[in-house]
Amino acid sequence: MNATPALFVDSHCHIPMLGLGRTEAGVQSVLRQAAENGVGHLLCVSVDIESIPDVIRLAETHRNVFASVGVHPNTGADLDASCEQLLRYARHPRAIAVGETGLDYFRSRGDLGWQRDRFRRHIDVARQCGKPLIIHTRDARADTLRILREERAAEVGGVMHCFTEDLDTAVQAMELGFLISFSGIVTFRNAGALQEVARAVPADRLLIETDCPYLAPVPYRGKENQPAYVRHVGEFLAALRGVPVEVLARQTTENFFRLFAAATPDASAEIR
Repeated sequence: MNATPALFVDSHCHIPMLGLGRTEAGVQSVLRQAAENGVGHLLCVSVDIESIPDVIRLAETHRNVFASVGVHPNTGADLDASCEQLLRYARHPRAIAVGETGLDYFRSRGDLGWQRDRFRRHIDVARQCGKPLIIHTRDARADTLRILREERAAEVGGVMHCFTEDLDTAVQAMELGFLISFSGIVTFRNAGALQEVARAVPADRLLIETDCPYLAPVPYRGKENQPAYVRHVGEFLAALRGVPVEVLARQTTENFFRLFAAATPDASAEIR
């Protein structure tokens, strides 16, 4: 199959976690399948301090892949990273964002003060290096918004990734300068409430993602997700919002490069 014109950006993926992501030949296959589905650029997101060098190396090797550096809120408290460590990686020219970071009260239990401290640390690093944040929040809406305000996250903005909250949460996040990113979850049959939010988010605040290898969209639900499948998220959202898919693709790509100012589009993956 020949590559189709580049339309989409996968604004959040975890390539090293894919079955094919463990070798360079496998990565080449993932990127080739993405190109064949019109996916021109990808943001590969780290989840722990050990994986950050691999994510940066991917971005150094492939000009249409960008890196984000951070420690996921569900990574154990004993596997933390200092401001100095995070800042060193975040200042790399191929790192365009800090995260994913945030709060998750669904998977983690007990006294989660360490999780909130880690979140604040990431916001501090983002403000120091002037790069946007990638926010993960689950069952922690109030604390997430409160800490974003207290730590002045609006100075750098960012994205609420894999968004599953209500419209009020989206509005409050957008007031702080955050975009709203929808994953394959929005295509699920039981996602009616989320689909209403996706209709309401302004076009200039919208992003799409896979969060691969998780949450594959319909028609691949239950299978390993991959960046190529962000096309299905984009097509579903375009139909949901009543706009041509090319319009939604162009808008979300423009939103991506406006938010992540350190990202330089790869000329070979230029939108046509």
